[in-house]
Amino acid sequence: MVPALACAWPWCCRRSAEPALLGTAASRHDAPVTALLDLIQPCGPLVDAKAAERLRAQLDEAAVEGGWQETLAGAWRALAPVFAASPYLASLARRDPERLRRILEKDPQAHLELILQRAAEAGADLANGEASLRVLKADLHLLTALADLGGAWDLDAVTAALTRFADTVTQAAIALAAREALAAGRLTRLGEGEEGPLPGYFAIAMGKHGAFELNYSSDIDISIFYAPEALPLADGIEPPAFVARITERLSNILQSRTADGYVFRVDLRLRPDPSSTPLAVPVDAAYEYYETVGQNWERAAFIKARACAGDLGRGEAFLRELRPFVWRRNLDFAAIADIHSIKRQIHAHKVDERLTAKGADLKLGRGGIREVEFYVQTQQLILGGRHPDLRSPRTLDALAALAAAGQVGEAAAEDLTEAYRTLRALEHRAQMVADEQTHRLPEADADRRRIAALAGHTDLKAFDAFVGRVLRRVNGRYGELFAGEEALSSRFGSLIFTGVDDDPETLATLKRMGFSHPAQVSQTIRGWHHGHIAATRTERGRELFTRLAPRLLEAANATGAPDAAFLRFSDFFGGLSSGVQVQSLFLAQPKLLELVVRVMAFAPEFARTLARQPAALDALLDPSFFAAIEPPGDLADAIAGADGFEAAMDLARRRHREAAFRIGTQVMGGVATAEAAGAAFADLADAIIRGLSVAALAEVSRMAGAFDGDVAVVALGKCGSREMTARSDLDLMTLYRARTPDAASATRGWGAETFYTRFTQRLVAALSAPTGEGLLYEVDLQLRPSGTQGPVAVSFGAFTGYYRGGEAETWEFLAMTRARVVWATSDAFAVEAAEAIETALRQPRDPAAQAADVREMRELMARERPPRGEWDMKLSEGGLVDIEFAAQHLQLAAAAAGGPLAQNTRAALEALGEAALAPPERLAELIDAWRLQQNLSQLLKVALDDDADPAEEPPALKNLLARAGGARDFRALLQRLRRARQAAHAAYLATLRS
Repeated sequence: MVPALACAWPWCCRRSAEPALLGTAASRHDAPVTALLDLIQPCGPLVDAKAAERLRAQLDEAAVEGGWQETLAGAWRALAPVFAASPYLASLARRDPERLRRILEKDPQAHLELILQRAAEAGADLANGEASLRVLKADLHLLTALADLGGAWDLDAVTAALTRFADTVTQAAIALAAREALAAGRLTRLGEGEEGPLPGYFAIAMGKHGAFELNYSSDIDISIFYAPEALPLADGIEPPAFVARITERLSNILQSRTADGYVFRVDLRLRPDPSSTPLAVPVDAAYEYYETVGQNWERAAFIKARACAGDLGRGEAFLRELRPFVWRRNLDFAAIADIHSIKRQIHAHKVDERLTAKGADLKLGRGGIREVEFYVQTQQLILGGRHPDLRSPRTLDALAALAAAGQVGEAAAEDLTEAYRTLRALEHRAQMVADEQTHRLPEADADRRRIAALAGHTDLKAFDAFVGRVLRRVNGRYGELFAGEEALSSRFGSLIFTGVDDDPETLATLKRMGFSHPAQVSQTIRGWHHGHIAATRTERGRELFTRLAPRLLEAANATGAPDAAFLRFSDFFGGLSSGVQVQSLFLAQPKLLELVVRVMAFAPEFARTLARQPAALDALLDPSFFAAIEPPGDLADAIAGADGFEAAMDLARRRHREAAFRIGTQVMGGVATAEAAGAAFADLADAIIRGLSVAALAEVSRMAGAFDGDVAVVALGKCGSREMTARSDLDLMTLYRARTPDAASATRGWGAETFYTRFTQRLVAALSAPTGEGLLYEVDLQLRPSGTQGPVAVSFGAFTGYYRGGEAETWEFLAMTRARVVWATSDAFAVEAAEAIETALRQPRDPAAQAADVREMRELMARERPPRGEWDMKLSEGGLVDIEFAAQHLQLAAAAAGGPLAQNTRAALEALGEAALAPPERLAELIDAWRLQQNLSQLLKVALDDDADPAEEPPALKNLLARAGGARDFRALLQRLRRARQAAHAAYLATLRS
């Protein structure tokens, strides 16, 4: 037996200084290797001596029976610490003691070659091939672990053994699946030589598998591609279905668990857009994907890609074709920034105390393996297009090349190289304990002590301190990379949405940010990165979104209702036809993004409007978006000048959408007061009515010829009083008059009633009919004389006669106090119509009888239309209807004597006060309640459905309502609202008794 080193067990006898790195040479012996037994030496602590003793007793029986007692005895001092710390390795020896004997008595490299040979042969054995692969995997795992822990193999030798085995068994699995297909008559032949078992079908190894860096209990990342024309399919067999079946069979052969265990877990999700593509992707479709929507993280993944099984010739040709995608010779600033983002999405804490061994994720956590890999890969992507020497798929080789090229300092390269080897060795030991695909050191000291023992540490505290130093060293170097650039993580932690897996640190970050379902958020954002929506379908759109994503999530968190904010933003974002302009705007104006997200969080109606009509956001591109709202001076002329009636309707809807969005945003942002918003919504409606009135008249004239007459459009209700909200309908009336008794339209001979009825109908359709550009308003003509019983268009003579002849009821006069001429065919007719309205209102009347009518009408309304709840600003006692009725009654009662008339409720109450027509304190109570409820109504109509309860909404909306109502908080607002209504209702009742 070749003499062993004084201490070959890693780190075991170096407690006076920092432990050395694991295995830096292929062998710890200078003499020729004859058996693994010659190479291992005990030094590790026994963490579970009783378990080791029980196993020794079982192995002794087998050794006696097989005649290898001396071999076992000679090896036990070295084996005992391993089996005491690793139940999994102990189970491999227990289940098959002869496996342990073969490993100890053979040269480890020769034994590996034998395992690989038998794995390849299993591909031709339909009867027993699958079972053989599982047994061989167990042989490989025990061999690799003992060669690694005993120092016979260094890190490169360990990962090479695992990777070569993965390649061999993948090829064997393809061979088995192909032979089954041949036997079933779906194939005409098997492949030969470089074609592999199945011509035209190949596997690309990705990640650590592709770079010969596979870890101990890793799954294998493979992407399957095929050339349909090269598959030797039998007649009638369709390539997509066939390759899907072959790929499923390949996956099942490798990862299905039996009594013999499994071979490898298989991950096929690094193929193009795995959520929407089949398991195997045609070569041409893959080229198109990478040329159009391939992302920088996928370029990084292909740095390590390698044809590993199947038709290797075609696989290598495929990768050659992809070189221009992976290694771009010319990169613009945006592309470089996006590559930098791969690194900057990881939150690099500068506080060393956060980086400890307890619970540390050696792969994905701060200071972990991923930081070393990203440190290397981001620089490879930027520089590798012009410098082929930097393209190595292996992390440490690439790091050395970067250092040799002067791109990485020697000290940084040395730190990261040593740390990478250490972290990979620790990762392997964590996986050896139970054959779990874990990268995390256990929280529990007892469990972590097993890892420490496999690493040669007897002192857990010293082990933890050592691991902490390694993590901090990596994290410090990682933080230096692209230092000073815009952060793409969050103050809450990392935000990584590349790849196909949920990043654990990112899920933890999203949870800290308040999201109830972090995985759903992560999946949605990954889909956006994959170009699943129009906003991110272009490379520029994806680059912008990489920068926007953390800001979006921060903004959603700031609302206090991140789930609602993100969900509603998702609906909106998914509806954009192009995202570059909007995303650029949000990035240039972060406060605007915060405002839009905040509004979406507590304004579901507003968010739905944006989701249905995302083009409304175009208004944000106007530099004057947040300037004081002025009447839309050119809108009526623009609509009237549109090329045809349909074009006028569409233009009106587009312009209305933009303007209404602007007003609503200013209301939600607290920029516009309720009165300013009411006036702005009314000005917008006026402009729309004027423009569409011209268009409707032109359309009727086109149909029937011109008519010699006049027509006016009168607004009533909220539009007439200029108190409109975001969802107000239009109460309208049209008045017309022929200029001659026998006037008729020029071509069709229509009389005045027919012509202006058609005009009114066309106007109503223009205002209310849905088009491809959406909706405008609901239109109500019921406030015209005789309501639904009368003609749609009202002749001027009928109007004056109706109100003068005693036919009109009290409620009709009340409604007429808000009548306002919006448009007319001539200024003279507009003046006449306004004068006719005022004349009707100033007729003498009995105030007491009128008051009785108002009370009766209000009581009937209360019975038939009760308030929907406390937040019904209109119908509640002391609500807007009470206040409006009080103002309208007082105006009508005093109108005959020359009292003031004003369509706007507040203006009317103030004018009545100036005329001393009611007690000042009573009017003040009505005005206060009106102002408060108008403020709240404007917000609620923009934000919520009519049936929504603000008490159930997020705190941000409650705070905004409180601020609009002049209260310190939502609770105080409710109290103020109740007091104001009580006072207003009492004032209303007192007004009707006066």
